[in-house]
Amino acid sequence: MKTEHIRNVAIIAHVDHGKTTLVDELFKQSGMFRDNQDVAERLMDSNDIERERGITITSKNGSYQYQDYWINIIDTPGHADFGGQVERVLRMADGCLLLVDAQEGPMPQTFFVLKKALANNLPVIVCINKIDKPASRCDWVVDQVFDLFVKLQAPDELLDFPVVYASAKSGYARYEADDDNMTMQPISEMIVKHIPPPSGSADAPLQMQVNTIDYSPYMGRLGIGKVVNGTLEINKDIAVARRDGSIKPIRISKIFRFQCNEKISVDKAGVGEVVAVAGMEDVTVGVTFTDAKDPRPLPLVEIDPPTISMNFIPNDSPFAGLEGKFVTSRHIEERLRREMLSDVALVVEPLTEGVGYKVSGRGELHLSILIENMRREGFELQVTRPQVIFKEEKGQRMEPYEELTINVDEKYQGAVIEKLGRLKGQMLEMATENNMVKLVYKIPTRGLLGFRSQFMTDTKGMGIMNYVFAEYGPYAGDIVNRTNGVLLVKEKATTVAYALANLQERGKLFIGPAVDVYAGQIIGENSRPADMVVNPAKGKKLTNVRASGTDDAVVLTPHIEMSLEDCIAYINDDELVEVTPSAIRLRKRGGGKWKP
Repeated sequence: MKTEHIRNVAIIAHVDHGKTTLVDELFKQSGMFRDNQDVAERLMDSNDIERERGITITSKNGSYQYQDYWINIIDTPGHADFGGQVERVLRMADGCLLLVDAQEGPMPQTFFVLKKALANNLPVIVCINKIDKPASRCDWVVDQVFDLFVKLQAPDELLDFPVVYASAKSGYARYEADDDNMTMQPISEMIVKHIPPPSGSADAPLQMQVNTIDYSPYMGRLGIGKVVNGTLEINKDIAVARRDGSIKPIRISKIFRFQCNEKISVDKAGVGEVVAVAGMEDVTVGVTFTDAKDPRPLPLVEIDPPTISMNFIPNDSPFAGLEGKFVTSRHIEERLRREMLSDVALVVEPLTEGVGYKVSGRGELHLSILIENMRREGFELQVTRPQVIFKEEKGQRMEPYEELTINVDEKYQGAVIEKLGRLKGQMLEMATENNMVKLVYKIPTRGLLGFRSQFMTDTKGMGIMNYVFAEYGPYAGDIVNRTNGVLLVKEKATTVAYALANLQERGKLFIGPAVDVYAGQIIGENSRPADMVVNPAKGKKLTNVRASGTDDAVVLTPHIEMSLEDCIAYINDDELVEVTPSAIRLRKRGGGKWKP
């Protein structure tokens, strides 16, 4: 494949602005699927959790042919929690396609991903997506994107960015928002015209850095990256430059090129090709495959430091070992070490006190996705409340701050502003348009732990909040996240509707009837600040005297369904979340020895 006919482009955007849907349409219209082939929606989102939540968590690679050109697509996550993925995969790209919603305009993660692209000095094509929305405002969005480029101090040559308009869902793109083209061709044409071919020399020593890890049940771990210089061939003696600086001789057994969302085996790959390689069992992100006689490792990617940590500890509840396949500390350690090989933004350290591991990442979502994956794989474990990672600078305690952007209806702004004030938030910006208020705050990361569920309650589910890491700043003081106590189970039992009906008058319930519970388990929130020990199995005393009006059926208010993120955000420091393949439970610390 001629290098000048290759284009490597990363699709970057704020979460839910349509990256994966756009890639689907490019693939479908490329003619690389059979007419009768069943093509899944969001086919690049291969992970079950990605499909359920409609978000991209790990970067994906795919490609399609347009005329004489081979276009390699890198679909990146939009959440800042997975920024480690974005930073790495941009090394494979020679340019970016920035998607922006035609109604919302640039959002916090748009700022984040564009900042990463400009740091790599990549040319950017701006795609205004979802132009078929009734409230789309394309000219305003283009102006906002230009202001964002200026704010990020983009070089002059990048300020004159090309713009294309699209509705990925409807399958068309246009050079002007009001023309009548009904295919995706303008995007492919723009990529060929404005994204340069890869630079590099086929005669130079081999250089290929692994930017992503994939796994094949047949081939094991696969390293994915772009051939920067030289030629990569199977069964040829080469070397790998590891992250610690050591050089080790290896031999590549398989090379795969991407075709749509599939991998096709090839014998060799030239400059600019994005490929997956097999043959090194312990391949990790950042290693460089290079010439054995003249090794030239590429510089390692600088990753933003983690801001949140949680303790992962073996399950010691009365139900320990009943629901999971992998329950020991050794099982948890092996799984976390495996995750570290593919996720360089994750840091794992053994606990200095007790059994377990301190796991640090980029945010609540980053860590909760890992926990959810482990749970689905059959692991059983407990996790502590998330803690922010503090730093010392010049004798001053520093903590991470986020830039929080909120869009709410005017009638809810008072409650939101009041709550953010208590959480040490500092208002940076406030604007009103069409009865909607946009608020921008700088707030300690600690203040956002558990805030999303409160925010959705306060805004009746109609508010939108997004945040991105801003900087480390001075310690903001104590923050109280939860003021109410909890309802604690007195002893091991099975819940009864009659008892729960009486308890629901004391607070909010998290479980329903006919559920097995144990001493120390949290089954609800008390309406008062103190914890309350309760008996959810207490039945009605029966007599042989029937009384009019007292034998009515029990009426239960639907209990609150707590997701994994809700549970993690809810607990206090003396509480744990027990995670098993079949259940998520809240409990007090103390294992099976907890006493009321």
